[in-house]
Amino acid sequence: MSKEITSRAQDYSQWYNDLVIKGGLADYSGVKGCMVIKPYGFGLWENMRDVLDKMFKDTGHQNAYFPLFVPKSLFEAEEKNAEGFAKECAVVTHYRLKSDPADKHKLIVDPEAKLEEELIVRPTSEAIIWSTYKTWIQSYRDLPLLINQWANVVRWEMRTRLFLRTTEFLWQEGHTAHATKQEAVEEAEKMLEVYADFAENYMALPVIKGIKTPNERFAGAEDTYCIEALMQDGKALQAGTSHFLGQNFAKAFDVKFSDKENKLDYVWATSWGVSTRLIGALVMAHSDDEGLVIPPRIAPLQAVIVPIYKGDEQRAILGMKAKEIIQQLKDLGIRAKYDDNDNNRPGWKFAQYEMQGVPVRITLGARDLENNNVEVARRDTKEKYTVSVNGIAFYVKELLEEIQLHMFNRAKTFRDEHITPADTWEQFEELLEGKAGFIAAHWDGTGETEDKIKELTKATIRCIPLNNKQENGKCILTGKPSTQRVLFARAY
Repeated sequence: MSKEITSRAQDYSQWYNDLVIKGGLADYSGVKGCMVIKPYGFGLWENMRDVLDKMFKDTGHQNAYFPLFVPKSLFEAEEKNAEGFAKECAVVTHYRLKSDPADKHKLIVDPEAKLEEELIVRPTSEAIIWSTYKTWIQSYRDLPLLINQWANVVRWEMRTRLFLRTTEFLWQEGHTAHATKQEAVEEAEKMLEVYADFAENYMALPVIKGIKTPNERFAGAEDTYCIEALMQDGKALQAGTSHFLGQNFAKAFDVKFSDKENKLDYVWATSWGVSTRLIGALVMAHSDDEGLVIPPRIAPLQAVIVPIYKGDEQRAILGMKAKEIIQQLKDLGIRAKYDDNDNNRPGWKFAQYEMQGVPVRITLGARDLENNNVEVARRDTKEKYTVSVNGIAFYVKELLEEIQLHMFNRAKTFRDEHITPADTWEQFEELLEGKAGFIAAHWDGTGETEDKIKELTKATIRCIPLNNKQENGKCILTGKPSTQRVLFARAY
């Protein structure tokens, strides 16, 4: 194990921070609570974004962009939404600075430049978007309206962690309008499936699809659908949400349409989003004590060739062969790199690429070339193979798919082994202290009981799984009748 990384067993939280920093994903910034996403981390986000963007467009959505600032009056229009985000809002009150009369080297807020109306820095965009939709929607012919935006948002967090919870973060937010309730519900469910597909088939992250309890719903929603993932420390992480908003926002912003019978009605709405916290989920679900382990389908760099040589002559010969292999890899759509930088020794490079989670490393030496072979190392299992140079690109392509599948199956086995039923309060508490992961337990369906369990244990109901098995039982806390188990966990 690298001495640079704290082990998971020693301090899971520090292990995570070490990987994010030393793996080159992000850095702390001069703005408290905010982070700098470094090129390697942003390359990972770009790959995730590009896949999702195509999935959105394939399901009929278009991208747009709306302002960062939301007038306070618009923000207040949907009361539940405003109340839900009020404690996290950053507010702009003035628009100009001026020199301090007492010290010309300092700037102060110009009291004469106070805004007539305060502006909220968007924590989410429903208010500004629905005030715009009012002018875009008049008739059923304007529906459905299927819009997504890639943006940044600000939620003023007191306790921050890189990627998982920062004051500013990147995300996408879809906002759609429909003529019927059924269409809107189907849209919310469809986007949940898109998120689950992305998480499982690209992030190699198994998820549980479910619906949130009323206490855990998005503020202003009628129903919130979610995908929940399990991290290696037994905590859950909400990886994406899709909300059926009913007609709440349409009524708040008076967004009506005339139907085919020329009758006026409010439109039905959804919103849905995932954010850069998915990178945090990826780190915690897959990585080990040696560094990051990144699924090939979204890895910024899928394969790297490291040469081992003595002298310029060997370097030149190896370089010619390496560039030939790199071109073959790129022709197959593989993101590959030849690292002939002579500032660092091969051993340092091996450790660095292992730290960054590059799925496949190819070592090319003079003796290897004489035998027409290379050494191939896979990051997920650390296994090494001697492989013929002939057909190496196709071998790597197949190996990347094998790694992708292995990572998913390994994470799924871990997740499935950490879903445990509890029938008594004693069992429930014992499992929580043992970092059991998801606990399947009966709940009496009341918000009061849900709040009490959270107060006593810091565990929340992560979701009621879709198509949940119905069975009679008793609530673990109150003993009142229950018809199904729900999934509890402590969470990020």
